[in-house]
Amino acid sequence: MQAMEVAETAETAEDKAGHGFWRTVREALAGSQQDYTEGSLGRAVLLLAVPMILEMAMESVFGVLDVFWVGKLGPSAVAAVGLTEAILVLVFAVAIGLSMSTTAMVARRIGEKDPEAASATAVQAIGLGLLVAVPTGVVGCLYAPELLMLMGAPAEVASGGARYTAWILGGNVTILMLFLINAIFRGAGDASLAMRSLWLANAVNLVLDPLLIFGAGPIPAMGIEGAAIGTTVGRAVGVLYQLRALAMGPRIVVARRHLRPQWDVMWRLLRVSTGGILQFLIATASWLALVRLMTPFGATALASYTIAIRIIVFALLPSWGLCNAAATLVGQNLGARKPERAERSVWLTGFYNMGFLGLVTVLFVFFADGLVALFTADPQVRALGAQCLRIISYGYVVYAWGMVMVQAFNGAGDTTTPTWINLCCYWLFQIPLAYVLARSLGHGVQGVFWAIPIAELMIAVAGVYFFRRGAWKTRMV
Repeated sequence: MQAMEVAETAETAEDKAGHGFWRTVREALAGSQQDYTEGSLGRAVLLLAVPMILEMAMESVFGVLDVFWVGKLGPSAVAAVGLTEAILVLVFAVAIGLSMSTTAMVARRIGEKDPEAASATAVQAIGLGLLVAVPTGVVGCLYAPELLMLMGAPAEVASGGARYTAWILGGNVTILMLFLINAIFRGAGDASLAMRSLWLANAVNLVLDPLLIFGAGPIPAMGIEGAAIGTTVGRAVGVLYQLRALAMGPRIVVARRHLRPQWDVMWRLLRVSTGGILQFLIATASWLALVRLMTPFGATALASYTIAIRIIVFALLPSWGLCNAAATLVGQNLGARKPERAERSVWLTGFYNMGFLGLVTVLFVFFADGLVALFTADPQVRALGAQCLRIISYGYVVYAWGMVMVQAFNGAGDTTTPTWINLCCYWLFQIPLAYVLARSLGHGVQGVFWAIPIAELMIAVAGVYFFRRGAWKTRMV
């Protein structure tokens, strides 16, 4: 608590000097050069979190746009999009894992006041991304129908959606580059650049999707293939913006001398990213396991859970923005040999996150029925979805701490600790608990719902415990 008082005192003093809340928000959106190893931590969190929140919101828009427009083409087209997204889970896992290690290492070099090494790290991360993307793209282009069939697609879905899948997987390099280069910007503290790249990508996608799907004037209607082309081109435009920013700075400036392979840096990136990849896969697989547990309870249960989870994901986006800010602050301050400041930044971010998710809990408890009603008119789905929303939200206040702690470890380059926490709390605790509550004790789908906040409580407790032990402060990346 003493650390919190020091941070809050510094923040208040700086606010009195003229750095008001809205002025800081405008500065965060515009982008500015800041040394995040000095000054007010509260202001630093805000400067980083605002563009990171908007960046994550933009990332979610890609999938929403595709489903919205493709939904007008019929269920087979929607099924092809869904199955392609399921295949992309592996690409996203690699992208997220590499992004974690990239942010940690770039932030550490920036904190050490070594932008040359940060730029070299950025190039090695991009090189690793290309090594993954090229063979994946070739396989996706050549074997799109077979991949859809492997996922259980009916013949008409596999044939009709093959070109969509080929475009999306063939252009997976744009996905990896968007993730990786934005991770470079976040690690360097240039969060506004990451935000703008996704704004631009989404703006292009917003125009091209309906234009290419349904056609206009001389442009023929391409159907579901048009959705894939629009999304891929939009992402590619965002990547070109990123590359231009890398060539011009301000913190990371990639030059020709950085283009040679540095195998030791690549190895460290791979070592740290392995934990990040496993974190994502463990968490994703656990949610799929919960869906499987609910399958015997019927379509109503599955529909209510699906709608509730979509609402929850959008509500959690601001929280993940805050958590990403903590990762950057931890990495840079460890690089500056200021572990105590790094620790204070995490506690402060945790309090901010707890306050935000506390407000979300109030919203979900009192307005759950209305929120679910936006997605379905079925009274049974509405009632059960609202119940799911309320039950899961009861754990938000403590879940806020679990989210921040996980990203703090990742920002320090310690991806192993949160991987073990996820494995134990999700697979060794949450799934067995959900089974016992739902099946053995006869609580049905409510048992599955309750297992989620209980497991998140365990993650928060484990995260705080290991964070307080402080081994992350000596992690070398």
